Amino acid sequence: MNLNKQCIMLLVMGGFLLTAGMGWATDKEIAGVNFPGQKELAGKTLELNGVAVRTKFFVKVFAGGFYLENPTGDAEEAINSEQVKHFHLHYLTSKATAAKLQDGFKKAIAKANPPELVEKYRKEIDLYASWLDQDMAPGATSLATYVPGQGLTLVFKGQEKGTIASPEFARMYFRYNLGPKADKNLRKGYLAH
Repeated sequence: MNLNKQCIMLLVMGGFLLTAGMGWATDKEIAGVNFPGQKELAGKTLELNGVAVRTKFFVKVFAGGFYLENPTGDAEEAINSEQVKHFHLHYLTSKATAAKLQDGFKKAIAKANPPELVEKYRKEIDLYASWLDQDMAPGATSLATYVPGQGLTLVFKGQEKGTIASPEFARMYFRYNLGPKADKNLRKGYLAH
């Protein structure tokens, strides 16, 4: 093989490897909502780990994107790792009322976590639920971001509601979205990277 063919082969292979390595950083669309392949948050570049749609009684409630600094398909790693993590929920219905969101959050986080943790963090669970204080409408967003050393922050319908500093509470939150007792379709989509 002559030198020109070898150079071309190396360039093609290098391009293939570069493209394959960027596989998770591509934009994804689900339920008509586009999630960018990357987001800059807390001074870090996060990659889209996966997307999913929450459906309840045949109603598409929201499309969600899950972002990590270091993408993974492993739920335990996603839950327990100390890295910037971000959920972006884009609502698709006006049937997600504040009362339903608050009640649903409390029930789901309690179901997904050991009872002793739920009791230990009852105050934080109630506080986070209280931040879900408005009815959602198509296009409204809920953004939850965990930053190590700072905590889990909620921006709900464009308004920053607050931050819960406890890393253990953040793990409870991510367990409710990604753990073995989480909604199976959401878990599968978010960990699909």
